[in-house]
Amino acid sequence: MRVDVMVIGAGAAGMAAALKAKEEGAEVLLVERDERTGGILNQCIHNGFGLHYFRQELTGPEYAERFQEKMEKMGIRALTNAYVKRVEDRRVILVTEQGIEEVEVGALVYATGARERPFGSLMIPGDRPSGIFTAGVAQRLINIENRLPGKRALILGSGDIGLIMARRLTLEGMEVVGVVERLPYAGGLLRNVIQCLEDYNIPLYLSSTVVEVRGRERLEEVVVAKVDEQFRPIPRTERVFKVDTLVLSVGLIPQVELIENLVVKNPTSRGVGVSNIGQTSRDWIFSAGNCTVIFDLVDYVSYEGETAGRYAAKFVKGEIPREKIPVRPGKNVMVVHPIWYTPAEPLTLYLRVKKPMEKGRLVVGRFAREFEDLVPSEMLRVKISDRDLEGLDEIVVSVEEVN
Repeated sequence: MRVDVMVIGAGAAGMAAALKAKEEGAEVLLVERDERTGGILNQCIHNGFGLHYFRQELTGPEYAERFQEKMEKMGIRALTNAYVKRVEDRRVILVTEQGIEEVEVGALVYATGARERPFGSLMIPGDRPSGIFTAGVAQRLINIENRLPGKRALILGSGDIGLIMARRLTLEGMEVVGVVERLPYAGGLLRNVIQCLEDYNIPLYLSSTVVEVRGRERLEEVVVAKVDEQFRPIPRTERVFKVDTLVLSVGLIPQVELIENLVVKNPTSRGVGVSNIGQTSRDWIFSAGNCTVIFDLVDYVSYEGETAGRYAAKFVKGEIPREKIPVRPGKNVMVVHPIWYTPAEPLTLYLRVKKPMEKGRLVVGRFAREFEDLVPSEMLRVKISDRDLEGLDEIVVSVEEVN
């Protein structure tokens, strides 16, 4: 079998990519390992989605349904319960309910999202009882399987999903004794800190971390200590929380495994490195979404998916310029995306600063603009015009602190 454009992953990025590729006239095959399209959106029943993209506040399933309806109207073929075994040169090996299939592709859009950092990677000493969940697993248990993880919970990590789960567990009748964050500031959006913690009187313990878990069959106690500037536990600051559930919201890792030997990674995000048109170091492979960089908003994921899908279809028709100008982080920039600029369209930059700043001045080529209240947890999205980048053979993204 041959298709013009195959999209791997039917989440927010993959569905948007499939639609745009189809609009460009390409024959599209969308491949999803789950039993239905939508990805993680299906279990995110809280609102806050779509404010930028649809100009409406939607839940995750509502957001996904908008794209699913469009795909159905456009006749896009979505192959669910399908696993990608291997990606080779212009070929993808699939394992489906019918058996093993080999698909020849004109272009590939890789949109596999991210996975949660597991408990084992944290190297926390203690027992290994049941009752320890990643935030995504806890969310699925409640929202999809209608099962409560426990009765009394502590949450480690103040990323957005951790904050949202603090509220969700509370609404379902669990007691959330607090959210623990090793940084001196919250890791999620300010609106989520207010709506999910402050509105429900849930304590936020900053500059703190879990140093031990205790329990036989089931979790019984979690020991929390304050940390210094190098995140080392401070002796004699320990505090014991008697809980039966520990929920981990300790970061997402871009899923790059299927193509990591084929493409260059973004050194700042550890995701797939792409240009502003979604093209990787392999000209026929495009990528978008959280497998490239961890985004704050699903709306941004959809925008990037659209770009990757549109230019994947254009690549099949031979309509993409080959020029790629490197983009790299400069002063005070922790994460920058994309890592190349192709002058096919204006550059949309996504970046995170290294430290909180009351005021910072973003400088990119001839572009300069001041921003207030910059924090690493909130992604900055800025469009840079072609004229600001004219004549550059390298684009350096810097943020200067303004006193």
